[in-house]
Amino acid sequence: MHKIGIYFGTDTGTTRLIAKKLAKKIGDAAARPLNVNRTVVEDFLSHDALILGTPTYGINQLPGKSTNIAAGSWEEFLPELDIIDFTGKKVALYGLGDQEKYSDRFVDSMIHLHNFFTEQGATMIGQWDTDGYRFTTSKAVVDGKFVGLVLDQQNQALLSDERMDRWLETILPQMGGV
Repeated sequence: MHKIGIYFGTDTGTTRLIAKKLAKKIGDAAARPLNVNRTVVEDFLSHDALILGTPTYGINQLPGKSTNIAAGSWEEFLPELDIIDFTGKKVALYGLGDQEKYSDRFVDSMIHLHNFFTEQGATMIGQWDTDGYRFTTSKAVVDGKFVGLVLDQQNQALLSDERMDRWLETILPQMGGV
């Protein structure tokens, strides 16, 4: 069995912290979480199941150099995957956002990852209910659900562990071998 790959983009380190918590909760089935600005395509592709995390920076953008993340992030990594067929791979997303300060674009960056991997043939899993959040608009809501787990470490940090546990209960059986 291949371990579950956990990859993230980050600037302040919060998305990295969540990746490490998810890996710890998963245990031996999880590979060591890696920042996408420090990985190579071959390592990324070695996993049949992926958990991908992103913060939300900018307006309708992926985090990266254009959003002042000097080391780069998803914006720079995704073009390296542009010609890859992800058919047969399971992908689950998690996103961080601030529903009070950025209520009009809450966790919007997740939709870019969702659309990219869907177009590349991946099976997207881990949709998450919008109940319990207070926001105006989110591009990451498709068919009434977020496209992945949503965490607000600014306003609802005390709910994050329980949300991660419930989300993992739904996605791990779908990832096979866990």
